[in-house]
Amino acid sequence: MYPFTYTKAADTREALNAGRSGGRYIAGGTTLVDLMRETVERPEALVDISALPLREVTVTERGGLRIGALVRMAEAAAHPKVRSLYPVISQALELSASAQLRNMASIGGNIMQRTRCTYFRDVSADCNKREPGSGCAALHGYNRTHAILGTSDDCVATHPSDVAVAFAALEATVHLLGPEGERRVAFADFLLRPGDTPQREQAVRQGELITAVEIPALPRPLKSGYLKVRDRQSYEFALTSAAVALHVRGGVIQEAKVAAGGVGTVPWKLPAVELYLVGERPSKSLWAAAAQQAAVGARPLAHNGFKVELLQRTVERQLSTVGGMK
Repeated sequence: MYPFTYTKAADTREALNAGRSGGRYIAGGTTLVDLMRETVERPEALVDISALPLREVTVTERGGLRIGALVRMAEAAAHPKVRSLYPVISQALELSASAQLRNMASIGGNIMQRTRCTYFRDVSADCNKREPGSGCAALHGYNRTHAILGTSDDCVATHPSDVAVAFAALEATVHLLGPEGERRVAFADFLLRPGDTPQREQAVRQGELITAVEIPALPRPLKSGYLKVRDRQSYEFALTSAAVALHVRGGVIQEAKVAAGGVGTVPWKLPAVELYLVGERPSKSLWAAAAQQAAVGARPLAHNGFKVELLQRTVERQLSTVGGMK
């Protein structure tokens, strides 16, 4: 591990001043500390923000939900408002990691985490995320767990977060605070596709701090859920996953929110599936037909072509679970 300085911020102003000078924010440390041990990350200064007042879960005036950036994953999953209003979030969090990690990791840290690509974490391998211009070893290496959507010639790594898939489906907004004041970024724009700059993973400016993730009010009644498919049922990252939220009134789907994980370089919103569903009556045949739209634009690699069908089957199964008519 390389030398670094450590500061514990007493308040938001102190944190922002340290961040403006190049300090890296840390709360639970469940991702950054691991990367530092492996010398993938080499920050010169760490700013501990765990004492900041960003730990509340509140219902907004319009009936949405605001989750503070420092709310622990376990706390968010167990919160009665999260469980009742958006069970898809609770389910995604509970399937994310071991109990020990969920008790430490924060919501803000979770969406800032970096890929679990083995080539990214192996400092002897070529990786454009870690060392821009060095190449992507995964392109022609063993890429069974890598992305089939949103890839580029520079990077095919998947985003590992489960709850980010739920946030993407629900069209959340990330609240940021920085030297220039407050701003909001749509979740769809917060996590960046690799393109030719895979080292840029989030739309965060120098010194900015995530303060909260806000879920908009969605029409009720709303049924939602999260399904994760992985190689083993114990702690493991997704081969594919599906977050689904459906508003059905009068026997007709009025609104659909669908996103997939484990298959994209970022949590992958599925607008083609959503459009196919709206205005239709729930049925087994509808779920199957809509799910076929999930892999539109997929670019399988040498070892992960199976993810195309797996994604379609995962989306179909979760649509039928949430919407009924299995």
